Amino acid sequence: MRRIFQNSIALLVVVIVLFLIVPLPPALLDILIITNISLSIVILMVTMTISEALEFSIFPSLLLITTLFRLGLNVSTTRSILGFDGSTSSPGTQVIQTFGEMITQGNIVLGVIIFFIIVLVQFIVITKGAERVAEVAARFTLDAMPGKQMAIDADLSSGLIDEQQARERRSKIQREADFYGAMDGATKIVKGDAIMSLIITAVNLIGGIIIGSLNGIGDLGTVAQTYSIATIGDGLVSQLPALMISTATGMIVTRSVSDGSLNTDVINQFARQPRAILTAGAVLIILGIIPGTPTVPLLIVGVGLAVLGYLMSGRIERKEAAELVQTDEPAEADMTAAPSETDYYKDINNVYGLLNVDPIEMEFGYSLISLVDESSGGKLISRIVIFRRQYAQDMGFVIPSIRLHDSSALGTNQYVVKIKGEEVARGEILVDYYLALEPVNPAGEIDGIETIEPAYGIPSRWILPENKEMAEIYGYTVIDPLSVMQTHLSEVVRRHAYELLGRAEVIQLVENLKKTAPELVEEAIPNVLSYANLERILRNLLKEGVPIRDLATILETAVDSLMTTKDIDMVCENIRVALSRTITRRFCEHGQLRVVTLDAEVEKRVISSLSKNEQGIYLAMGPDLMQGIVTQLGDYLKKFNDLSQTPIVLTSQVIRIYLSRMLSQFYPSVYVLSFNEITSDVQIQSLGNITLDKAQVRPERKAAAV
Repeated sequence: MRRIFQNSIALLVVVIVLFLIVPLPPALLDILIITNISLSIVILMVTMTISEALEFSIFPSLLLITTLFRLGLNVSTTRSILGFDGSTSSPGTQVIQTFGEMITQGNIVLGVIIFFIIVLVQFIVITKGAERVAEVAARFTLDAMPGKQMAIDADLSSGLIDEQQARERRSKIQREADFYGAMDGATKIVKGDAIMSLIITAVNLIGGIIIGSLNGIGDLGTVAQTYSIATIGDGLVSQLPALMISTATGMIVTRSVSDGSLNTDVINQFARQPRAILTAGAVLIILGIIPGTPTVPLLIVGVGLAVLGYLMSGRIERKEAAELVQTDEPAEADMTAAPSETDYYKDINNVYGLLNVDPIEMEFGYSLISLVDESSGGKLISRIVIFRRQYAQDMGFVIPSIRLHDSSALGTNQYVVKIKGEEVARGEILVDYYLALEPVNPAGEIDGIETIEPAYGIPSRWILPENKEMAEIYGYTVIDPLSVMQTHLSEVVRRHAYELLGRAEVIQLVENLKKTAPELVEEAIPNVLSYANLERILRNLLKEGVPIRDLATILETAVDSLMTTKDIDMVCENIRVALSRTITRRFCEHGQLRVVTLDAEVEKRVISSLSKNEQGIYLAMGPDLMQGIVTQLGDYLKKFNDLSQTPIVLTSQVIRIYLSRMLSQFYPSVYVLSFNEITSDVQIQSLGNITLDKAQVRPERKAAAV
């Protein structure tokens, strides 16, 4: 029984197909006709109560099933009408006869005209309009997919969303494209159904008159009267559900994303415009006063609209007054309670508070306060909380609190990010605009103010909100001002995270590890590894983008490595090898790693440039060799930018750390990995190979220490 229920829809479709072949008794036909009308009403109500189209994603398939059901009933009712031989009171069924008599009311010509008006309204107005809207929506949805995907990737990289949320948003975009593509085809079914209804009506009327005349049911007038009522009734019970389904189709393809149902949106949006309702009421009242006009109806409707508009206007004014009181009272209380600046700093302890340096600080101009202040609807603080959580999950380090405050020294649209009191980044955004990141080959040009995206340095332009959809169609990635500022802040924090890791943070991380691995912590710290050296190790890893979340593996590998060497750099290299799976996951995409490699001769020259002194090993490379490596790598970086991937140089473990330190001076965004840090299941694709240009390298020149 359970299996039958699970496959009930499939069985229903098979039964509907059988309607085309198997004759049905009139009593059963009546029940099925009423069921068809009820189902169409339910579908129409659903489309009016959903807030977005994907909440009713089965609609295209349901449209096909209901159309097939309606056509099956049409065939069965046609068989019943044309099979009338005079043995019963009327052709068709009781429902058909009742609807036919209701619309004709004894006048066959009037009934035929009304019926054809209903059919033409559905065919010309609703069906044709829904078909065009579905076609345009499908095309725009497909064209906007690349821009929406890039926006999701930007939010993911900035920490606004996690991987699960990104996956859900990508899935939603794909489902939207599939839905509107299916709706584009489904509207053709509605159009075909309207055409078929006209054909069936003509067949019933003409065929019925011919068959009735041959069977001798009566004279031509009686036959025409009998079959006209049945034909119109059959067409009406078919067109009523078809009209409601067509209306539901138009409703769902014109439904934009909102916070509520159509009922709620219509009421709320009309309630916000009491002046328009008052004006309409006043116009109707004036028209009612003019002699010769229908005074009573105009005055009744006009007065009703005027009263409704007045009540709505009073409600809005009371709401605004309440909000104003709530806003002003705390401000007045703060002004009376706040001490003067001179009195505050009379206490010397308060002066010492000026000496404190915040780990991260963000200052912004007056225009940007609305993006930060939660009382004004600003969401920057909540975005920072999400980023802190995401960064802790990815990298294993909790970002300290970020101090946010306005500054009169900045321009109204400017902001500054400081690390330990010193400025490290600056940007400028326009609150009332959107930032459109230019693609490589845009499909069209968008008017806007040219600028550079502050986080990644991408050529962009500030565009007006009304140009947002067109920019996405042209392939631009459109970002709101808050996301621009938050992304820039996130990237700055990522680049300088190693500076934020101090002794207190290291101790806190160790104390957290004690809860799960107390024996390991007791063995390692401070007997083998001091907090100072552990801080240096963790800073080195964070500086090169390696997560420190697996602190247990880091401690175990550090303890084992310190048994054979005291060089912290070599300890870090051994830790990186132990974290190979973590590093692979961090930099590998879809099982593939795109890299730039070093020619064997270049690696030999780099190894020969290594020198040693009391502080340890350092790289003393000739300027010509250095320039050759840097220049060639700069050319290959363009390929990484075209692929939107992190630039990676892959080399041997011996020179990895020294080459990384050298390249970080020229290309801070380049990561240097060794072959030992990549797991064996990854496919490595080389985008280029840095070779040794002997014409440029002159060994006799004096080496430059790096």
